[in-house]
Amino acid sequence: MRVKDQNAMSSLAKRITDDQRLHLKALPEQKFYEDQQGTASGFLKALAVFIAFIMAVGAAFAGMNTMYAAVARRTKEIGTLRVLGFSRLSILIAFVLESVVIAILGVGIGIVLALPLNFVSTGTSNFTNFSEIAFNFRVTPDLMLMALIFGVAIGFLGSLLPSIRASRYKIVDALRA
Repeated sequence: MRVKDQNAMSSLAKRITDDQRLHLKALPEQKFYEDQQGTASGFLKALAVFIAFIMAVGAAFAGMNTMYAAVARRTKEIGTLRVLGFSRLSILIAFVLESVVIAILGVGIGIVLALPLNFVSTGTSNFTNFSEIAFNFRVTPDLMLMALIFGVAIGFLGSLLPSIRASRYKIVDALRA
């Protein structure tokens, strides 16, 4: 049934619910379809979070590997900076900032690559009631901000160990390498 406004809908829903002969429950169409999604929708969301977590761990290790290579390649530079008076903390901050900037660039590229998927529709089967669950991909500003924060956090965590290693080099050992 179609009603004119919210008041008419609530009064109609009350009439239907109060009538003992009907044994019906009045629901808005959107609520009906949300209820139909059931566990399949939750499963898809959980699967997406799991895949994102696995990819984040892989990205953190890849970033850590890259930063270890950067530290190993620039050992003499680190020794030179220490001779010039740079503190261990400033070297640590420099490597962490470098990794965070690289993470920001990576997230930016990822967001730009995800934008063409905006409003792409797809669907999957709901095995509970054998219907189809259709959904759109939406790349919203909130989602982009969450991706940026998440990417920066992964870049930061991935850079901590290599940056600590770079800051702990002894001047003599760094200059000999």
